Amino acid sequence: MTEGNPAPMFRIVFVLGALALLAAAPAAAQPSREAGMFGARESASSVDLSPSGRYVVFIAPAAGASSVAVIADLHGSAQARPILRSSGNPDHLRWCRFASDARLICSTSGVAEANGVEVPYSRLVVIDSDGGNLRQLGQRASAYDTRLRQFDGAILDWLPDDGRAVLMARDYVPEGELTGSRMSRRLEGLGVDRIDLETLRATQVLPPDRRASGYLTDGRGNVRIMRLARSDGDGQDSSRTFYQYRGESGGWRDFSSYDSRTREGMIPIAVDGASNSAYVLRKLDGRFALYRVRLEEGLPSELVYANEEVDVDDIVRVGRSGPIIGATFADEVRRTIWFDPRYRDLAQTLSRAIPNLPMIDFAAASRDGTKLLVFAGSDDDPGRYYVYDSAAPALNEIMLVRPELEGVTLANVRPVSYPSADGVSVPSYLTLPPGREDARGLPAIVLPHGGPSSRDEWGFDWLPQFLANRGYAVLQPNFRGSEGYGDEWFADNGFRGWQTSIGDVTAGGRWLVTQGGDPQRLAIVGWSYGGYAALQSGVVEPDLFKAIVAIAPVTDFAMTIRESEGYSNYRLVRDFIGSGPHLEQGSPLRNAARIRAPVLMFHGTRDFNVRIAQAREMQSALEAAGRPSRLTVFDELEHGLADSAARARMLDEIAEFLDASLGG
Repeated sequence: MTEGNPAPMFRIVFVLGALALLAAAPAAAQPSREAGMFGARESASSVDLSPSGRYVVFIAPAAGASSVAVIADLHGSAQARPILRSSGNPDHLRWCRFASDARLICSTSGVAEANGVEVPYSRLVVIDSDGGNLRQLGQRASAYDTRLRQFDGAILDWLPDDGRAVLMARDYVPEGELTGSRMSRRLEGLGVDRIDLETLRATQVLPPDRRASGYLTDGRGNVRIMRLARSDGDGQDSSRTFYQYRGESGGWRDFSSYDSRTREGMIPIAVDGASNSAYVLRKLDGRFALYRVRLEEGLPSELVYANEEVDVDDIVRVGRSGPIIGATFADEVRRTIWFDPRYRDLAQTLSRAIPNLPMIDFAAASRDGTKLLVFAGSDDDPGRYYVYDSAAPALNEIMLVRPELEGVTLANVRPVSYPSADGVSVPSYLTLPPGREDARGLPAIVLPHGGPSSRDEWGFDWLPQFLANRGYAVLQPNFRGSEGYGDEWFADNGFRGWQTSIGDVTAGGRWLVTQGGDPQRLAIVGWSYGGYAALQSGVVEPDLFKAIVAIAPVTDFAMTIRESEGYSNYRLVRDFIGSGPHLEQGSPLRNAARIRAPVLMFHGTRDFNVRIAQAREMQSALEAAGRPSRLTVFDELEHGLADSAARARMLDEIAEFLDASLGG
């Protein structure tokens, strides 16, 4: 297929439509229809295609916070069957992927308590496609282990020519002195093993190294780069990470380093065995660019792609371990610079076949490459999955990401910009109610993102879509302190430079008014750092927003630092947030009496990212100051509130609160 040729005829077949059987059970109080539709978790996430191209596996929501791994046969009846379930408390299913048609590897994670301290963990398991023969891939725990095993490892290479084995970075924990005849384990650190998925026999590829924190392979079973995370000698993580490479003749040599505090250095993100080179991210004129570095003496490098406005943030490959086919970045929308003209032409052809879904991603491929799992989505379509068969050619639709919203008219998202107080143009996204062309006369909401080292992108987002469906104009600003726009825009980050970040957020509210938004019906809603931004905006400009909604908010800088005490990242968190007067001036908890607008907060009791104490103390401070406020607590839920019923309840409460506060 070449650019300019007419698109071939595709047949569209909807295969999997009945996944609502796995939807979460309704809450005791029935949510509104709209809240139930928008609050529902994705019906299919982490989708993968089997090596033969016959089966797909995906994670589906079940009752409450639980999830189910589901396999569907794309031939014949396309029947779906669950093979593995997680409770959501504390374990969460993150993904399942095929090693072969008969055997899969799944990842679970969660937060558990050990010796009175909450500790995040992850585990890898292997399971048959019929749900049997479940086994753990990591080293088994022992009562004599000398330390906690938080993360048992990662799959480095799926060895696609085999399917019976994988390369795994495996965490080895030594045992203490044992009594009796059994020998204690002495190996410690992160090593690499080749694991037979039938027998679970492990063959050592690289011995464990206590300095190692990760590895990269060339996709051919060869480990080429090792990541070395240094500590400062007292168990505290260092901001500087070192990398070593192994040449084709063997032996480790220094490759690069990267400092997360200064954002300087070179980060290897992939290895290409065919060219004996690594793809790396390195600064060019203050923004990350993509380079290719030969893994040989002298490390000769060449620029692959740089953008003059934003950071290049990743490479593009076919599925999890396929060939590297492009580079990607996001300016107003997510874009790909294609290295392989075959996939460029195919992406263009598929875009013509499904013109309303411009976001195209090659999510997985069959072993022979003839079948591709394709995700396609847009701002007003949550997305759907297809299987493309190049032999036919045919494009078969197999599932919807959010079937509850099928047939619902959703809002378009427009890239916009507005001036901040100092004249700097702030890139943002504006979502208007379906059918509206401008914000004149509308109630309006500023919705800052979390992080703060993150950014919003063009596409579907359930929270602003719900608000737009309720009749609000919604602005999502990528304020200074956001990632993706280079060093100058990142500045001092959203904590140290909170005044600049919050100034950009409040300027967004004033801009909405200049666009015709009703100044008496202007609100702010945020999650995590966005929740902080919502509360702090009420501190610095008490009369601007007439209602504040903060979900899992940071409320106090010093408390955030204290929450990391006892963990290896304490010093990194402390240095990132900094010290000085801004710890008090920039914390809404310390300035609650300045807030005049009514406040609604939500928080989960198992939130490891931002502890619920932050919201509880904020609620107490608002009550003490006589400010109208309410905190809704979700028992046993984490930062993302990954429970459809809980999200639906939250959306209903937000809608009622905004109607009451803004006179809707």
